[in-house]
Amino acid sequence: MADVQVKLSDLIAPSFYRVYKAIKNLEYAHFWLKGGRGSTKSSFISLVIVLGIMQDPKANATILRKVASTLRGSVYDQYLWAIDMLGVGHLWKESVSPLQITYIPTGQKIIFKGADKPRKVKSSKFRVGYSKFLHYEEVDEFNSAQEIRTLNQSLIRGGPNIQVFYSFNPPKSQNNWANTQVEEQGIRSDTMVHSSDYLSVPAEWLGEQFILDAEHLKEMQPKIYEHEYLGIVTGTGAEVFTNLTFREIEDEEIQRFDTTYRGLDFGFAADPLHYMENYYDKTRKRLYIFVEIHQTGMKNAAAVREIKRLNPANRRITADSAEPRTISEFEELGLIIDPAKKGPGSIDHGMKFLQDMNEIVIDRARCPNTAREFEGYELERDKNGNLKGTYPDKDNHSIDTARYSLEDVMSMGRWLY
Repeated sequence: MADVQVKLSDLIAPSFYRVYKAIKNLEYAHFWLKGGRGSTKSSFISLVIVLGIMQDPKANATILRKVASTLRGSVYDQYLWAIDMLGVGHLWKESVSPLQITYIPTGQKIIFKGADKPRKVKSSKFRVGYSKFLHYEEVDEFNSAQEIRTLNQSLIRGGPNIQVFYSFNPPKSQNNWANTQVEEQGIRSDTMVHSSDYLSVPAEWLGEQFILDAEHLKEMQPKIYEHEYLGIVTGTGAEVFTNLTFREIEDEEIQRFDTTYRGLDFGFAADPLHYMENYYDKTRKRLYIFVEIHQTGMKNAAAVREIKRLNPANRRITADSAEPRTISEFEELGLIIDPAKKGPGSIDHGMKFLQDMNEIVIDRARCPNTAREFEGYELERDKNGNLKGTYPDKDNHSIDTARYSLEDVMSMGRWLY
């Protein structure tokens, strides 16, 4: 291709050479590319799709993420990077409304879609050709394999040799649908499954700080390192929550939340005080958690000051009812607090309510302790290795707080805390 002046081997990591050959030779229709942080899988896919469009005058691409608001700051910029790295920026025109990139010589396009409502994602009509390439970025953010099938049924049509790419960092839990789906897809003759990690990537591409961070985590927390950097599924199958999504919740997104719920779990001795703010989308059964205070040894007056800073309008808070004296003191200091309702089976009911949600979205940067507790919360096993039927009462301060905060949204009063 005369317009591209760089060698592709200078832009893709060696671990992807075999994948690139399979794409060029049309060996497969589906490519599940999983890997750890820094594996360059998304970079590889963006390069391949940009090249594929320039080499096939009828090819277009549809790029999808679960939430539309995450497109521009992530996968859209990734494709602009690929265009720049290939040295063909003068041949492409970018647009943010609508979110698309156009190949100027022919009018072919790369379009970006959010799949917040998968049944409303329709196949796009292109001025030239058809959508030859589909790319699901962070495919594990989607709810299920059925959701992906529904989208593919809408989008895969119109031309020959369609290729679909699914990129993601494997979730921790063995039971996550994306992990089980990869195992099932691996036996299909039209599907290639590929794993990658940063160790096969030239170090100068990643930078010294990336390597230092990875090695530090490897030394301090090897299991977390294996999951985050090597893409290894480290979960035990005992995870309580398999509906977790960790991503940035942007300020603009928060401003659109019409009702915010607040919960509070009081600390005691070595246990931390935990305050939370969240939003529950009843229609989509999706919880967004974006504010936390998590601190041990926090005096009541200091806690109230910090909560007032985060909750300047002094909106109502639902707190652990086991601490009536503390509730009274917080009220005297100016907070509006209701004690959580509790009753027989209240913990089980509340946990099931959280588990039955389609998605619990946690902003790891804003709420690192909430993310850690939800992600690491597992059922314990008895001496025979069988899972116990009760929820462990440890490292669950944010989980209790979430239950308290959502008291008012429980269906018909059946869900009590």
